[in-house]
Amino acid sequence: MGLFKRLLGKKSKNEENAPQKEHSKYFPKQDLPTDEKFTRKFSENGGKFLYCLNWDEVSEAFDNILLENDWYEKEVCCMDPALIKKFDGYNLTFNQSDKACFVLSQCESLVASNGAILLCSKQIKEKKLSELPANIVIFATTSQLVETISEGLQLIKSRSNKSIPSNITTIQDFESENEKDFMSYGSSTKNLYLLLMEDL
Repeated sequence: MGLFKRLLGKKSKNEENAPQKEHSKYFPKQDLPTDEKFTRKFSENGGKFLYCLNWDEVSEAFDNILLENDWYEKEVCCMDPALIKKFDGYNLTFNQSDKACFVLSQCESLVASNGAILLCSKQIKEKKLSELPANIVIFATTSQLVETISEGLQLIKSRSNKSIPSNITTIQDFESENEKDFMSYGSSTKNLYLLLMEDL
């Protein structure tokens, strides 16, 4: 995918010395790859993005988040037993309290068009975003990247055997200074970290 290389912005000497191509205003705009579009939009929204190649890097990044925020030996709101098992061993107390220091969760999809995180009742039960703690750590993989919300909704529908999960929502507001539009009315600002692991 080359995501890591693009994120770091490293260019070869040939790329740096190459003249910039100018396109006519009538030339169709080149669309960014889905992964690059997501990372740009997510960062513009104020999200904190940590790209990891493997599970060891995920563990190290999670450890750094705990250190940075002094979250060791604190309560964590986590509703996923598999995730609790993966992130056990950090002296954290896992529960479903909205008074916890942060939420640890997976997600359904990462939406490139607006840099949002798509969640449903599998991750947050029937809680509203405003009822969750202000700090959220999301664990996701690169295979969860989709172009639009409708693609993400189609994936939710295709994964559902009998009934479509309820409480489908997106988080896309990660900075309080951001101007809100009518689509974000009623949502609350979250301090969000994304642990994104390469799996493609």
